[in-house]
Amino acid sequence: MELHGITKRFPGVVANKDIAITVQKGTVHALIGENGAGKSTLMKILYGMQKPDEGTIAIDGEQVSFSSPGDAIARGIGMVHQHFMLADNLTVLENVVLGGEKLYGIGAKARKKIKEISDAYGLGVRPDALVEDLGVADRQRVEILKVLYRGAQILILDEPTAVLVPQEVDALFDNLRELKAEGLTVIFISHKLGEVLKVADDITVIRRGTTVGTADPKTATTKQLAELMVGSELPSPETRESTVTDVAMLEVKGLTLLESGFTGAPLTTAAPADPSATAVVREEVAAGRKLLDDVSLTIHKGEILGIAGVEGNGQTELIEALMGLRAPDSGGISLDGQDISALPVRKRREGGIGYIPEDRHRHGLLLEAPLWENRI
Repeated sequence: MELHGITKRFPGVVANKDIAITVQKGTVHALIGENGAGKSTLMKILYGMQKPDEGTIAIDGEQVSFSSPGDAIARGIGMVHQHFMLADNLTVLENVVLGGEKLYGIGAKARKKIKEISDAYGLGVRPDALVEDLGVADRQRVEILKVLYRGAQILILDEPTAVLVPQEVDALFDNLRELKAEGLTVIFISHKLGEVLKVADDITVIRRGTTVGTADPKTATTKQLAELMVGSELPSPETRESTVTDVAMLEVKGLTLLESGFTGAPLTTAAPADPSATAVVREEVAAGRKLLDDVSLTIHKGEILGIAGVEGNGQTELIEALMGLRAPDSGGISLDGQDISALPVRKRREGGIGYIPEDRHRHGLLLEAPLWENRI
């Protein structure tokens, strides 16, 4: 694939200016740049979602022009967006075949093709799983499966690791290596430089809407790539003074959170003739398992504290408890020396705690509302 002189203007801003990129078949080509550098706009042009004001696109040496994503799909280009385009109330199979019913139907033939693709690239997708029950990593695999199902030979992945934990990133990279081994081409958009150096065969850097250089991941460093992205030399980490102080900003002591499984409905797990057994079961279900078990930590002013763990081990519940979205069963939370354990979410926000959820579109934004409404 070759892009030459790609320029895209919007009122008051030039999103892309004279961009030139060459992508070799069967490689992972990384496109990096700061937020707002024009990466996503460029890929939307390649996927037919936007038309360039100037420039040309060539696939396998043939110049092409796309008026819609359907045109791009017909030429073997598929795109996995940063924010997934899935219907939560449908199964994996229904999401994959939606709009592509003419390819393999919607029954046994489609199911067989989905299984073949999933097995061939190690995606491990379950066709009958309901999408709303899937985690972020599985949803991403469904998106990849969707474009492969439609015969894509060039895959555009827009910030694919933005919502993944490290173990899920490693699994994704294994999937990309499988795709590359089968001769497919991947365009990997990111600004996570360590990941780029780990997975890419070639790197193109864009800054303020234009290409500013290329790099070889075998020899480039993250510092060199960062300087290309921002356009200036970065200070050495060794020369920086620590920002950490002795002031405890947030303290968590003995935080315990139980999963409540009791809904008030009659229990059928014990025989009706044994009321004492029923009472025991009811108590166990009401108590639930421990989502958080005596968690204690302290974050000092000027400090970054990392919380690591495999998905499902309490990280989300801990943050929700800190924000007041969940009420812990025991333990306390202090902010700058003040107990906030009983404060509602709004009071904690006013006290200076901010929260960016892992899925910003689903849980952090009102997509149909203007910016000022989201701000408050």
